[in-house]
Amino acid sequence: MLTDFAHRSARNPPAPRARALGRAARIVAAALVLATLAGCASTRYLMQAGVGEWHVLHDRRSIVDVIDDPKTSEALVRELGTVREARRFAWQKLGLPDNDSYKSYVNVGRRYVVWNVVAAPEFSVRPKEWCYPIAGCVPYHGFFHQSAARSYARRLKHEGYDVVVEGVPAYSTLGWLPDPVMSTMMRYGTDELVAMIFHELAHELLYLPNDSQFDEAFAMTVENTGLQRWLAYRHESGRFAEFERLDAADMRFARLLRHTRDRLARLYAATIPRTRMLAQKKQIFARLARRIVRLEHKLRVRAPVYNRWIRAGLNNADLASVGTYYNCLPGFERLLEREDGNLPRFYAAARRLAREPTAQRNREVCRSPHQMATATQHAAS
Repeated sequence: MLTDFAHRSARNPPAPRARALGRAARIVAAALVLATLAGCASTRYLMQAGVGEWHVLHDRRSIVDVIDDPKTSEALVRELGTVREARRFAWQKLGLPDNDSYKSYVNVGRRYVVWNVVAAPEFSVRPKEWCYPIAGCVPYHGFFHQSAARSYARRLKHEGYDVVVEGVPAYSTLGWLPDPVMSTMMRYGTDELVAMIFHELAHELLYLPNDSQFDEAFAMTVENTGLQRWLAYRHESGRFAEFERLDAADMRFARLLRHTRDRLARLYAATIPRTRMLAQKKQIFARLARRIVRLEHKLRVRAPVYNRWIRAGLNNADLASVGTYYNCLPGFERLLEREDGNLPRFYAAARRLAREPTAQRNREVCRSPHQMATATQHAAS
């Protein structure tokens, strides 16, 4: 996932902003150089990414300037005031980076800032990956224009992939650029806005190329812990109970999806005729849709993203995207508990894990307690 923010006080000289915009121009230039080595399709993709990022940086304004502008609505002034306070809390109390991220604001003029394409083979729950110079290999391909994302998704479908296109309210350049608070982040309420800031700053603190499960679970652990401490700091701990309720519901859905992924993985590993595999795949997804509806009724919640998936037709790509965020989350939560909730020690432990081989990392944080106990029993027998 990619997101951040940036602000400059009106009292500061404009040179840093000019440097940032110059750096964005260099991104476009670098994209062109890379594209000449990678072919026409890459040329178009890198160009839209570089130009899209340039527009985001070019149109941003210092949060201080936006707040002081008499044309700014009272609601936006309140939200940006909260952002400034949360940004200070992030580095003073959570030990997150103190830089230019999340100190400016941009109205991007659309519902989402980017649209991610997620794809998986017809008979696999392992997502297709795309590789980039800085971020490494990730299980999504982002576009600044929805039409471009849909066009690319159609091409992948024609190649036989299961595909989904999801709008994304924020992305991070991992501290390489001073990313702003975006208007697309403001639609989810103050608590979610603050949580997004903590999540994306966590990516700036620790990001491991080529391991999205590790990165997202680490950032989600920081996000959840940070929001809890933020609300306690503001004497609004009661609000966290509702956040926890919704988070617990999300985990119930995630477990249901993970169980379905396991069933599909077993099916796809079987040696059976293609027509029979297609029929069983269809049955498993139909059963998943029914179970999602029942779980929504039981929990008295309506999860819009899952309902959109059901209407569009559930497929392997839906399950691949959920796995990226939730597979390793319980392991990171256990790691934080093991460090007695001490965030600096937790960060140090996560960095040590990041230096381990992938298999070792997975054993530490990406397996459930049941899986670890089963492995221990097998090793002892």
